[in-house]
Amino acid sequence: MLIGDVSLVFFSPPAPSAPPAPPAPPASLPSYSDWIFFTWKSLTVSILQQPRPWLVGLVIVVGVFAASTSAIFVRLAIASSGVNGVAFSLFLSASRLAIASLLLLPAWRKFQLTSLSPGALRYAGAAGICLALHFSAWITSLSFTSIAASTTLVNTNPIWVALVSWFWFKEKPSRLTLLGMGVALVGGVLITSGDTGVVTGGSNPLLGNFLALLGAWTVSLYLLLGREAQRRGLGISSYIAIVYSTAALILLPFPLIFGSSYTGYPPTVYLYVLLMAAFPQLLGHTSLNWAVRWISPTLVTLAILFEPVGASFLGYFIFKEVPGLLVLVGAIVLLIGVALAIFGSKN
Repeated sequence: MLIGDVSLVFFSPPAPSAPPAPPAPPASLPSYSDWIFFTWKSLTVSILQQPRPWLVGLVIVVGVFAASTSAIFVRLAIASSGVNGVAFSLFLSASRLAIASLLLLPAWRKFQLTSLSPGALRYAGAAGICLALHFSAWITSLSFTSIAASTTLVNTNPIWVALVSWFWFKEKPSRLTLLGMGVALVGGVLITSGDTGVVTGGSNPLLGNFLALLGAWTVSLYLLLGREAQRRGLGISSYIAIVYSTAALILLPFPLIFGSSYTGYPPTVYLYVLLMAAFPQLLGHTSLNWAVRWISPTLVTLAILFEPVGASFLGYFIFKEVPGLLVLVGAIVLLIGVALAIFGSKN
């Protein structure tokens, strides 16, 4: 537009610009819960991939200690209820297995019948029967003999596994295994002939020692039958779910048949039953089974021999139970024999 000699140019005013974005807030520090989560996640990944040797050792120590508490919780339940004998032992066995079976319910979702070879379920069912007999016999033994004698005798299963494998699978034991069997036999004789000391609820050492041995025989069959079931296609989680459920269903009616009940006990009895299922059953067995994946099974089996030692110390501190001298000497000799048999089986 021209006005005189001056040229005026009209410019449209610029569009209003958007207001500047507010500065980003400074990054906040992670909360305590976030730190716990990421630490736990990192530790879990490390454990699942390749754990450090010290961590494997720590898990084994925790597993053996947890397994050592089984006899202690049984004795505490007996003391809290004021009842002992076969009927109450069946109640403890059935309740422990029933809780463990309920905790393993998610494992049934992975069960696939089509992938199994013939005989897998039969072997697993037979293993469940043996497991039911094992808990019934061994828990009852704690009403009649000392913790040291019971836990030592029930941990002789490597000897009986070697013997049964010899006759069943024709797996001839080595000379070292045979020597270990002989040494363990001497230790067993010393235990059964020794004074068992003070036992809660009365004492019948011969009966209690026999029941502990019966527990060792039946758990040996349980291990061998379980090996055959897993060789026929059963995964470990499905196998344990079947075995625990079978054992629980078998035992559930027996407390009622023998005149016991599932109700009417003090609350502490149910607490000890829950602790039996949580610590020795899940924490103890799971820890030791996990450790076998990373180190020699022979070392894990040898570590399990410290279970009677831990149980005996706990029995002394909690119940002031001091086994007789022959029982202590026999336990040491027996454990040496079992260790020799384990080394012989490895060779």
